[in-house]
Amino acid sequence: MSGSTPSASPARAQAQARAELEAVWANPTGWRALAIVNHSSIGLRFMVTGGVFFLIAGLLAMLMRSQLAVPHHAFMTAEAYHQAFTMHGTLMMFLFAVPMLEGLACYLIPKMLGARDLVFPRLSAFGYWCYLFGGAIVTSSLLLGVAPHSGWFMYVPLASNVHSPGIHNDFWLLGITFVEISAVSAGVELAVSILRTRAPGMALHRMPIFAWYILVMALMIVAGFPPLILGSILLELERAAGLPFFDVTRGGDPLLWQHLFWLFGHPEVYIIFLPAAGIVSTVLPVFARRPLVGYRWAVVAVISTGFISFGLWVHHMFTVGIPQLAQAFFSAASMLVAVPTGIQLFAWLATLWTGRPVMRIPMLWIVGFLVIFVAGGLTGVMLALVPFDWQVHDTHFVVAHMHYVLVGGMLFPLLAGLYYWMPHFSGRMPSERLARWGFWLTFAGFNGTFLVMHWTGLLGMPRRVYTYDPGLGWEGPNLVSSIFSFVMAAGIATVLLDFALHFRFGRPARQNPWDADTLEWATDLPPAPYNFVSLPPVETRHPLWEHPALPRDIAEARHALPHARHGRRETLGSDPLTGAPREVVHLPGNSFLPFQAGLVLATVCLSLLLKAYVVAALAAVVAVALLLRWAWENGAHPRAAPGTDDLPPGLRLHSRTFDGPGLWGMGLTLLADGALFLSLMFGWMYLWTASPGFTAPARSPLPAAAMLGVATLASAGAAWLARLVRQLRRGDERGLQGQLFGLGLLGLAQATLTLWLLRASPIAPTTNAHDAVIGVVLGFLLLHGALAAVLSLLQAWRVGHRYVGLHAPYEPAVLAQLWLFQAGCTWVASGALLLFPATFGRSP
Repeated sequence: MSGSTPSASPARAQAQARAELEAVWANPTGWRALAIVNHSSIGLRFMVTGGVFFLIAGLLAMLMRSQLAVPHHAFMTAEAYHQAFTMHGTLMMFLFAVPMLEGLACYLIPKMLGARDLVFPRLSAFGYWCYLFGGAIVTSSLLLGVAPHSGWFMYVPLASNVHSPGIHNDFWLLGITFVEISAVSAGVELAVSILRTRAPGMALHRMPIFAWYILVMALMIVAGFPPLILGSILLELERAAGLPFFDVTRGGDPLLWQHLFWLFGHPEVYIIFLPAAGIVSTVLPVFARRPLVGYRWAVVAVISTGFISFGLWVHHMFTVGIPQLAQAFFSAASMLVAVPTGIQLFAWLATLWTGRPVMRIPMLWIVGFLVIFVAGGLTGVMLALVPFDWQVHDTHFVVAHMHYVLVGGMLFPLLAGLYYWMPHFSGRMPSERLARWGFWLTFAGFNGTFLVMHWTGLLGMPRRVYTYDPGLGWEGPNLVSSIFSFVMAAGIATVLLDFALHFRFGRPARQNPWDADTLEWATDLPPAPYNFVSLPPVETRHPLWEHPALPRDIAEARHALPHARHGRRETLGSDPLTGAPREVVHLPGNSFLPFQAGLVLATVCLSLLLKAYVVAALAAVVAVALLLRWAWENGAHPRAAPGTDDLPPGLRLHSRTFDGPGLWGMGLTLLADGALFLSLMFGWMYLWTASPGFTAPARSPLPAAAMLGVATLASAGAAWLARLVRQLRRGDERGLQGQLFGLGLLGLAQATLTLWLLRASPIAPTTNAHDAVIGVVLGFLLLHGALAAVLSLLQAWRVGHRYVGLHAPYEPAVLAQLWLFQAGCTWVASGALLLFPATFGRSP
């Protein structure tokens, strides 16, 4: 009897802990499932939705290959082909590749890091709804017969109103811009979660290698997506309001669109590749039965790839007439990026060489990736050579290279990862037999389709043509490519059939069925919404290899935060470098606010698309109200933090400190905002120096005193709030509400002066690009000034409700970053708008 007591006590403790956690973390069912914010559910929603868009894009590809199978084929009209071509690329690049990988990361990262959720769960849910609604808007254009038809890259002037009237391209510009909100929000979410919510002791040098890849990817999204968002906004303003940013007859330049697009587009290639490579670096060591060779070198290579990728955008513009010196620089940079990629490749090969590989189905997809990606990398080096690029630019050779790099470099590792983590999603093991059929059909079909397209391109076949004449030598290769494309489609169909049957007939999986080393395999299969009953310390890169009993200890509630009787969703906040616990991060629970905000913003998007501007304005007001309500239920609000009891010794709730994750979230959000603003300044300087038709006055049309007054007000507000934060740090909250209220009034004065500048200045935004850019810059400053004012007044209101104060001090520090940012942007804009005309201006 006495011998059974020790085993019974852990069992009772485990049952009690699970019951408490389930009461707090359980996901609602039925229509209330729209309120779920848990990262596992959101990640799975991202992946399933991405899979649907992938199937639609694949069907469009089959239609195109059918059209190109024989010369003069009348299967599709030219308009239908151009719509299919544009939507295929759009769906694959914007609605499948990045969202799919972000969804996988959202699902895995907290589990790998020993956390219970991502740090901003409502932001994850909001990002998903923006992605779903934006993707639905874009895809609905196919059903309506008005799909975009200017290419997935939307080159102007082809995409302008003159050459593409109607709402075809507006679907792309508004829908994709809406989707990009999702991508940037996921980037902020993932980066902050990786840096601030790791298991105790998990220093940066002990992080799972996959987390390094996702961290670099997330930071690249934050810095790389805003140029495209800006370009889409400018092009939509040109199409809808007549502002001539890309119209050369009014001082614009079509090449500005290419610069903005590829400032996003080439980092995008590595944003897609790096998470896929992270899957390889995670899965390959498990089946090689040894740790990854050269972990530190791989990390350095990943970071280097992220940096170098931002210097490659002109790689896509060698034929537009840029100077030879620029061509030489970007050609060298395009070759340089092969060095860190080669380091990763050698790390994988060395791991295989020194290990004892087991050829299970995930490894089969990884081997296929290695073969295809190396081939794609070799053609990439060829395209980095300017003379060769001149010969094959805009031919099927580039199409083939792109598919080898993106499909071979992303789809094959993704399928390896899906098979590897399949027990996580379903609790069952994949079928080896059917999966192998799916692999070989896909591998053979892919190479048969795109290897031949290199030859078609060398024979001179342009991309984007919907038919061709016989006798050019293109008939045979096109027919072969089309036949093999259907073989590949059969392979993908077999994989999907395998996935579907797996959930019903798969063999139940034991815990850690692959004998892996990372922490996500210490959860239940499939995992509970809270991931871990208790949060363990992790002081090694391979916790399950070095501590096989760790899953049992976690389940027996032997580690941190083992109960939830306080009613809070919480995880540990950690030091960004060492992983030492800093605070307890309390997380918001299920909420309809993300869904409602996403739905209303979709209404704004649709109203703009239909030119119903009054409806759009009303919906925008509702969206602002919802987002302010979201901000209200935060920090020390009872719904966000019910009580402050039951905390580990020495730790406080993050809202009761000066260093909550919100500081990091605001910082990264402003980094994205700053990338957009700097892209706007880049466009301003580019038009001054490169646009052939750009005319500018000798003096700025803006009153210098008023412009400097706006900058002075912004700086005064930033200094005032910084002093207020220092006062709180000293333990003094006297006059807090009054000062925040005064700060809000100062922000309103700044916004009012900016609005007066916008309305009273003698600028004609529809007449010339010079004035159009000034109008957008002033609009940017007006929006941020108004936002700073409203949030300052909101903080004053929260002080009155005791949600902010000496007991909960960190929200003013978050707001201080916004004030400092808008002050910096205002001074930069003042310098650009006032000094450029004085220095370089000329009389028209």
